[in-house]
Amino acid sequence: MVQNVAIIGAGISGLAALKGSLEVGLQVTCFEKSDSVGGLWNFMDHAEDGRASIYSSVFTNACKEMMCYPDFPIPDEYPNFMHNSLFLEYLRLYARNFDLIRHIKFKTTVLHVEKHKDFSSTGQWDIITENNGEQRSTVFDAVLICTGHHVYPNLPLQSFPGIEKFKGLYLHNRDYKRPSLFFGKKILIVGLGNSGADIAVETSRTAEKVYLSTRSGAWIMSRVWDNGYPWDMVYLTRYQSFLSKILPRTVSDWLYEKMMNKRFDHSNYGLVPLNKYVL
Repeated sequence: MVQNVAIIGAGISGLAALKGSLEVGLQVTCFEKSDSVGGLWNFMDHAEDGRASIYSSVFTNACKEMMCYPDFPIPDEYPNFMHNSLFLEYLRLYARNFDLIRHIKFKTTVLHVEKHKDFSSTGQWDIITENNGEQRSTVFDAVLICTGHHVYPNLPLQSFPGIEKFKGLYLHNRDYKRPSLFFGKKILIVGLGNSGADIAVETSRTAEKVYLSTRSGAWIMSRVWDNGYPWDMVYLTRYQSFLSKILPRTVSDWLYEKMMNKRFDHSNYGLVPLNKYVL
């Protein structure tokens, strides 16, 4: 029977896993590499190996009602969409409110996780951690890995023949922090995801020229939707889900495209996605 649980990471998922495990009476230890809760939302001036990294201007893309913990609503005085520093403060409030901090070992890196020698009969795991240069091995009945998927960048340099001869600067967006580095420069941003669009807009205010390259196009959406409501409060509803199930595909696709083209016609800018009806 599981009693002693290890949780790796004290970000959004790690905190929720920690609270849930404590509520059912488990003995829980959470290991966090940094000195604070927050994970991805814990902004740093420089990217560090093994830790997620965001740029200074990051805001949430989901409104506070849709992205809060159900048992701990985001305070009313917070805006619908929050700067990363404010959302980090919310996570700290959550951790303090449910007395989670005392179960977290900060500045502790998990070096290795492997099956215990008698795993076949016990199901236990060995975890090797390091704190202040000292390594320690501990046995746990279960392990929850809550490190997220933003830790390691995908930088496919093999797709750019001759990049080794390029005399300018190239980097992954996890190393981008502020636009001042690109003042007066010509920039090519590859990829039209959330980060690509954000960085293109931000750097365009100080750079000489910004080019944004997209292979498949994308629907450009505003955080603010009909009647000033957050987009996800309007779009992600039971009613919208009901319509998508009962309407013929041709009709639902037409409605979808019409909705996405409300602010501007994407075809005028060559932005219509190859897979047109996937959000």
